[in-house]
Amino acid sequence: MRFSVIIPAHNSESYIRRCLNSIRCQSFTDYELIVVCDACTDGTEAVAREYADKVLFTNAGNDGPPRQAGVDAAEGDWILFLDDDDWWMDTEVLRKIDAAITNDIDVLLFGFIFKGVGYGSANRFYNEKRVIWPAVWNKCYRRDFILDVRFRSIVPTPDGKAADIDWTQRVFADHPRIGVLDEPLYFYNYMRPGSQTATLVKVGGDTD
Repeated sequence: MRFSVIIPAHNSESYIRRCLNSIRCQSFTDYELIVVCDACTDGTEAVAREYADKVLFTNAGNDGPPRQAGVDAAEGDWILFLDDDDWWMDTEVLRKIDAAITNDIDVLLFGFIFKGVGYGSANRFYNEKRVIWPAVWNKCYRRDFILDVRFRSIVPTPDGKAADIDWTQRVFADHPRIGVLDEPLYFYNYMRPGSQTATLVKVGGDTD
């Protein structure tokens, strides 16, 4: 199998369908979809079962263990992550990623649309600023490269400490071979009302 797509979900019944639809409409079909329900008390599981190849369960209260559960269950050669309130931009995302992957890279960076801000260029972040955007979702990872780097259980804080950022930093500390696809493939639904980011900013103030 070419890809495993992993989504950690928490009480996302009212909005996860758009995320799942953006995956299921892909023209490239050699992938599996894994949804990990974390401490869900609404109808998220029922929605996930309409779409996912695998529905898993955790009770962590943060996205580290759900993502790790997804990685542990994954069978694809390459791993992608989505947040449950975000989505892919069009039906050709997986086909574009597949075409950009080569045998001499371990991680493929790609661009995204940053809601309210504009285009987050993978090329600008990496080649011009020499910075890796810390989220897990604008990258495709060779599974055998990341298997020894496990997500930790970290409750997010207003100062930016989070499980995905911690994991990304440790992945890149292993000096992966990097490829860049400078095209917006992902919509980052930044500051959705009720989202983890919006809640942290409200509680902790401006995180910049």
